[in-house]
Amino acid sequence: MSADYLSLWACGLVLLAAWWGRRLAAVGGACGGSVGLRRRWLGCVAVLAAWPGYLAVAGDEAERSDLFTSGMGGYHTYRIPALLGTPRGTLLAFCEGRKTSRNDDGDIDLLLRRSTDGGRTWEAPQVVYEEGDDAPVTIGNPCAVVDGQTQTIWLAFCRNNTDVLFSKSTDDGRTWSAPVDVTASVKRSESGWYATGPGIGIQLKRGPHAGRLVIPCDHSEEREGRRVMYSHAIFSDDGGRTWRAGESVSPHTDECQLVELGDGTLLINMRNYWGRDGGRPERGGRRAVARSHDGGATWSDVSFDATLVEPICQASLISVERPDGSRLLCFANPASSTTRHRLTLRVSFDEGATWPVERLIDAGAAAYSALAWLGEGQVAILYERDDYRYLTYLVVAIEQP
Repeated sequence: MSADYLSLWACGLVLLAAWWGRRLAAVGGACGGSVGLRRRWLGCVAVLAAWPGYLAVAGDEAERSDLFTSGMGGYHTYRIPALLGTPRGTLLAFCEGRKTSRNDDGDIDLLLRRSTDGGRTWEAPQVVYEEGDDAPVTIGNPCAVVDGQTQTIWLAFCRNNTDVLFSKSTDDGRTWSAPVDVTASVKRSESGWYATGPGIGIQLKRGPHAGRLVIPCDHSEEREGRRVMYSHAIFSDDGGRTWRAGESVSPHTDECQLVELGDGTLLINMRNYWGRDGGRPERGGRRAVARSHDGGATWSDVSFDATLVEPICQASLISVERPDGSRLLCFANPASSTTRHRLTLRVSFDEGATWPVERLIDAGAAAYSALAWLGEGQVAILYERDDYRYLTYLVVAIEQP
């Protein structure tokens, strides 16, 4: 039986369980309910719980929360989500607030909403940083990482996609320091356009570089009279006080996210321009990946994941270590090779070699996304939907095999 048929079968069970739940609520309210009916319903739920690698929306579909809506708070459009879970259990939802248009440059501020109850409620938006009042200064591409030793949150972002800045919070994201410009230490002279993330960075836990803070980035270089994009990483070995850049990964790669694997290897997953700009159409339409064995300083040759199709767009990726020491990877992007729609969450149980589990999050227009692990088998996703009108938050439950 194909995976599509199995998914349909599982979805049918979900609907059946929901219908029985409503029936039982009605019967229970009228006459105390039926033990037999309850047992049948619980049996259906048990089948779902035992389904290997099953993904389900946690709670009612109506519990999707639009954290940022176009026109809210004086901003024309909200884009470029980043979602970070802190060691204290707080969720930080960052984004760009674009004041006058949907364009990637202009008067753009860096915004944040906090949740201290797992995403059930959210504090009002706050401006983390802006420049020039109404002047067309672009502040964006948020990418945050937590130093687990000090619980300091480091937030990387860019000014006008040229300068690289860091701000930090020592109170779980309530307040933020004045930014420090680290451009001179991380940007090469041949680099032009520059972006951090967007998304999250990681702190390494294994090997000789344990404790290192790593931020995924990308930049442009002029090659034979045209702009070529490259992914790379910047990192700090002194708790965020200083930063330096590693080598570029591959030409025709761009926005990226990275994770640490069980043996300390770094896996970087990148937006892919090989088909459009690199003259290699057979390499297009799927995510580019590479590995580093020295903490992000250098990278292997690029390869391409045939399962992770993409329309040239940002994607999100996190690694989750389970109590038994094994790990899973969660990945989300628009699962189409042509247009930004069909946002899909995928799960790998073998460190990205295969992606046997998938869940369609949104069948409509959807683009950038951010993921955070909530614990107890739940992953949170913040994503752009409905032609960039909303940044929407949703929790998905993962039944792990």
